[in-house]
Amino acid sequence: MAAVARGRGLPRAWLCRRAGPGCGRHYRAALCTELKQPLAIEEVASRPVRPHEVRVDVHFCGVNFADILVCRGQYQEKPQLPFTPGMEFSGTVLETGTDVSTVKEGDRVIGVSGFNGMAEECIIDPKTLWQIPERVPLREAATLPVSYGTAILALEHRACTRPGETVLVTAAAGATGLAVVDVATNVLQAQVIAAAGSDEKCKLAMQKGAQSTVNYGQGGLKEAVRKLVGSGGVSVAIDTVGGDVFLEALRSLAWEGRIVVVGFAGGTIASVPANLLLLKNVSAMGLYWGRYKEQNFPVFSRTLSSALQYCQQGRIQPHIGAVFKLEEVG
Repeated sequence: MAAVARGRGLPRAWLCRRAGPGCGRHYRAALCTELKQPLAIEEVASRPVRPHEVRVDVHFCGVNFADILVCRGQYQEKPQLPFTPGMEFSGTVLETGTDVSTVKEGDRVIGVSGFNGMAEECIIDPKTLWQIPERVPLREAATLPVSYGTAILALEHRACTRPGETVLVTAAAGATGLAVVDVATNVLQAQVIAAAGSDEKCKLAMQKGAQSTVNYGQGGLKEAVRKLVGSGGVSVAIDTVGGDVFLEALRSLAWEGRIVVVGFAGGTIASVPANLLLLKNVSAMGLYWGRYKEQNFPVFSRTLSSALQYCQQGRIQPHIGAVFKLEEVG
């Protein structure tokens, strides 16, 4: 489930933002100084913004599975120690560089920061900031980039999901899974089967809009899906688990079905039996959300704009499992 960390826990005066005699500019940040160890909350010296940069007062930072992995040294990207985790955040613009014209002081924004958002302030390229519509709260906005950006890319860009198609979502009670259920059901008007590892998780996915659920902790996923949709199978599968769950989801596809690999939360990377792709003319494709920022930024940016628009229109409702103060994250 999605969680957010509050960047603001103390009055602005404590932060000494306005440098005075004997008072430097500092802010608090969560630092990973050693892999697989608790984070340290430390004061960090502010630096001046460069002409092309923006300083943001971080109000909320999303806590994602990728943050846990990177702090264990198990993520695809391995930042040099010490580093600040946090890939997504919301806040208000504090200061802009002389060359910045897209945002101004006081604007409410979400940002995609790589790994440095879990702090009270963040300096960032304005290209990776998006203005938050008036009706979207800062807390909910902070959860949109990773989970909903992934969901929209997986469903709309990769799988090209059409209204009325059946979508199977694994790990459906996780942050990404719930976002996929939300977008598939309430934006794309698909029929969603939510698969998760317990009845409690299945119930949560149903609350988000899934029409059917499968508890794969109680038996095989393929057979359970067959009982729901018959031998025809599902049009689309979005998998974040990997291993045997991925293989059963692959075998649950209909003719010309599409499966999108989003992650391997189960810890096992399965090999794809190529004969299964041939027999039903199905497609297996991957989705590495962060790479779109470098490889196809227009598509990346469009998904975040869509997430903000869907949220403003009330078509999606981000689920927040917990909220922590910054000092509690360590």
